[in-house]
Amino acid sequence: MRTDAIAFADYGTPDVLGPTATDVPDPGPGQVRIRVHATTVNPLDVKLRGGAMAAFMPLDLPHVPGLELAGTVESTGPDVRHLAPGTAVFGAASHTYAGLALADARQLATIPRGMDHHQAAALPVAAEAAWRALEELDLGAGQILLVHGAAGGVGTLAVQFALARGARVIGTASAAGLTHLTGLGAAASTYGAGLSERVRALAPGGVDKVLDTSGADVLRDSVDLAGDPDHVLTLADPMAARAHGVRFSPGGGTGDRTADALAAVGALHENARLTQRIHQVLPLSQAARAHRIAEAGHLHGKIILTPGPPPPGRT
Repeated sequence: MRTDAIAFADYGTPDVLGPTATDVPDPGPGQVRIRVHATTVNPLDVKLRGGAMAAFMPLDLPHVPGLELAGTVESTGPDVRHLAPGTAVFGAASHTYAGLALADARQLATIPRGMDHHQAAALPVAAEAAWRALEELDLGAGQILLVHGAAGGVGTLAVQFALARGARVIGTASAAGLTHLTGLGAAASTYGAGLSERVRALAPGGVDKVLDTSGADVLRDSVDLAGDPDHVLTLADPMAARAHGVRFSPGGGTGDRTADALAAVGALHENARLTQRIHQVLPLSQAARAHRIAEAGHLHGKIILTPGPPPPGRT
């Protein structure tokens, strides 16, 4: 089936993004075809478009970006029984800057009641990363977790997942993000010189585990605070991870935790304990503008792209 989309035929600035039409085939075994109502701009979208990942992740050009979505099931593969056409779903998928997209049914979940498409689309990638990191750290109740970049999309969800596990959380952020963190229920500290002293003032015995989502040269201090490099994991800085002997989690492959992460955010939402932030909502036709905004930084949440109007009854 033919659908409108946004793609780039060459690596470059956001201006390489432009309208196109692409074929989305009928779903095969284990697949679902979805009418996309919202997708997002992720850092990987920006890196891929700019060519920063070309040596490691070469693309077949033209390429339709996009990693997550919220939408409505249009059709299913012959062996998909739990997602009927018309079901509102969210999850991970590829090539979601489009009106239609194919997804693996195992990486989708039904959108919880009371959650709109914009909120749902902003969750899958960040939730998977946050949930995967806490699983790999084996964070348990009663432990103290230090989260760097805790006011960002991944960090915000990591804080909430950790608190739901019964852990105590200390989050680092810019001064502007501290109120957000304390509102979530975490203790908070700013970045920069003196970080270790500020964290020790909040946790005199140090911390049990550390999650770095920031890539802000915090791993040396993190090892000191946790007492063991194996208790520190970064999602953002593989080079520094090797230098300091800490763990780096790249995601993907058999390590993907999308299904578990979607269930976890659904549980938080059902219990009225889910907090998330959306920076801006733009039509998909303004994808180039959205990428420029993302590259400028200082976001306070995901940028949402909407391929078209939502179905009746949803916003």
